[in-house]
Amino acid sequence: MLSDRRFGRVASIYDIHGNLPALNAVLAQIRRADVDLVVVGGDVLPGPMPRETLECLLQLDLPVQFIHGNGDRVVREQMEGIEDTTLPDKVREVVRWTAQQLDVGHQHVLSGWASTLRLEIAGLGDVLFCHATPRNDTEIFSKLTAVSRLLPVFEPANASVVICGHTHM
Repeated sequence: MLSDRRFGRVASIYDIHGNLPALNAVLAQIRRADVDLVVVGGDVLPGPMPRETLECLLQLDLPVQFIHGNGDRVVREQMEGIEDTTLPDKVREVVRWTAQQLDVGHQHVLSGWASTLRLEIAGLGDVLFCHATPRNDTEIFSKLTAVSRLLPVFEPANASVVICGHTHM
């Protein structure tokens, strides 16, 4: 069980968006870094090579844990027959196409991804991984966000470090 284990070196990769060539380049660097665990922080999907990218990660020869991002969630929901009508038409088209590239086995895998992952990491303590914020997978913040707005987002997480993605920054 992960919660019973303390990790030394952890790599986190976020917002892959079906870009298999970029993923392969990053994985080569991760292998050289000799990590104990890879955390995939969401938004493996959608993107141009969804099936191949997902399969690459699922067959990874390294220990790996997944959390979902908003992209993974909307693709899974599309596979379940739920279309996100709040998305722009072009984005919905990409989500539909991505869902069509996957099968029920992929849907099952995606449905098993949690929204957060908590690990004990040497030198960092209790680390919480989430896609956007601990509250949801679409919330956005930046270095310009007021501390008064950040405190209610991150303080309840009660973690030494929170690792986020989503904004591609």
